[in-house]
Amino acid sequence: MKKIEAYVREERVEAIAQAMRGIEGLTGMSVLHAEGFGRRQEASEVTPTPEMIHDFRSVARIEVFCRDGLTERVVTALQQAAHTGLRHDGKVYVLPVEQAVRVSSGERGEGAV
Repeated sequence: MKKIEAYVREERVEAIAQAMRGIEGLTGMSVLHAEGFGRRQEASEVTPTPEMIHDFRSVARIEVFCRDGLTERVVTALQQAAHTGLRHDGKVYVLPVEQAVRVSSGERGEGAV
């Protein structure tokens, strides 16, 4: 099992959700709204100003848990749906998941996803 975590532009969430709905066998996704910052264009020698320190961007954090066999399809669909061609389109991370448990039934493993 894998956890796919992406930080993307908030305005791309609907396109991403539509792309995820088109993947057969995918059980869902979660969206959290967050703020953050990434690399800046300023030279690294520049001393950060208060404006730079508190200059966060609104982003959406997408979380998808899936079987190993769906990972590449999910990542590709997410990347394509999030892409605008501009800076700050986001990042996608893939992490291993050791265990999943469905609270209502106690089912464990991939079936719990």
